Amino acid sequence: MTEIKKFSPEDLKDNPVIAQMGQYNHEQLLFCNDNETGLKAIIAVHNTVLGPALGGTRMWKYNNEMEALNDVLRLSRGMTYKNSISGLNLGGGKAVIIGDSKTQKSEAFFRRYGRFIDSLNGIYITAEDVGTSTQDMVWVHEETNHVCGLPGKSGDPSPITALGVYVGMKACAKLQFGNDSLNGKKVAVQGAGHVGQYLMKHLHEEGAQIFVTDIDQAALKNAADSFGAKVVGVDEIYDVDMDIYAPCALGATVNDNTLSRLKCSIIAGSANNQLADENVHGKEVLEKGIIYAPDFAINAGGVINVYAEVKELSAEWALDKARNIYDTVYQIIKRSADEKIPSYAIANKIAEERIAAGEKAEV
Repeated sequence: MTEIKKFSPEDLKDNPVIAQMGQYNHEQLLFCNDNETGLKAIIAVHNTVLGPALGGTRMWKYNNEMEALNDVLRLSRGMTYKNSISGLNLGGGKAVIIGDSKTQKSEAFFRRYGRFIDSLNGIYITAEDVGTSTQDMVWVHEETNHVCGLPGKSGDPSPITALGVYVGMKACAKLQFGNDSLNGKKVAVQGAGHVGQYLMKHLHEEGAQIFVTDIDQAALKNAADSFGAKVVGVDEIYDVDMDIYAPCALGATVNDNTLSRLKCSIIAGSANNQLADENVHGKEVLEKGIIYAPDFAINAGGVINVYAEVKELSAEWALDKARNIYDTVYQIIKRSADEKIPSYAIANKIAEERIAAGEKAEV
């Protein structure tokens, strides 16, 4: 039997993982490994003051374990804020699986992952995310009840996520342009995945001019054929003459390089962690007169959809709650303009105040 080393408090004092948990004030981390299936995952529970931690499972080809750790810590913290500001009785958590979602999936793989989730005894509830699907969640459900987004229930969260982004974008337009019409507005959508496709459908129906980029050529063809979107290069998207930039892929696309190139007056999209450094770039967008819709406020439609499943609420309840993202975003942006404070800081403050008070909403 391999000897397991025991660590003293002194050994752990300077541990980088423990230090990062302290930086974001996380409650728990679970590192998952299974040699037989090849599973390597990290489950992060950030905060459970308002309820069990809910957040999806992302599967991605991370370059290394530390990159995966950084991602899951940021994402789980974002879920705490998202659930809080949306008035849901949920805490924040997230999980990442390190691997190739196109080649490594199997029933055994996700059932083993489900047993890890079940070992947390309901502290963490998962759902699909980037790189995972409803079928994956069905396999997870074979081993645990602490999973949502199953077929026949809330299902794919993309349509309701896109609805929330769309109405949040309209709220930004009302403050920036004087009315919330998107007819004729030039919108650059960075990412043509499920959420991006549903968002473009809303934009097309309202008469917006759409520019789109992605690495998936089939998704781009659908965007062009179905919504009249003009396809541009992955890097070219930042130089488009646009009114609204909608980041709908991975995070950190608002950064030192892109901010000097973006010609938009609104940033509103579905991606998580859109600002590479919120303390730096949140202030810069405000100084440039760009309205930024905080990601965890505008992209909350998906978690609202899942919450409805957890609490056995109707689809109509979820749709109404998602439409309320318009008011949430409007109040954040207006308060940001009135107080001359970056919108992300206003959103953070609102979420933190509810968590500090431990106030659970009436449903």
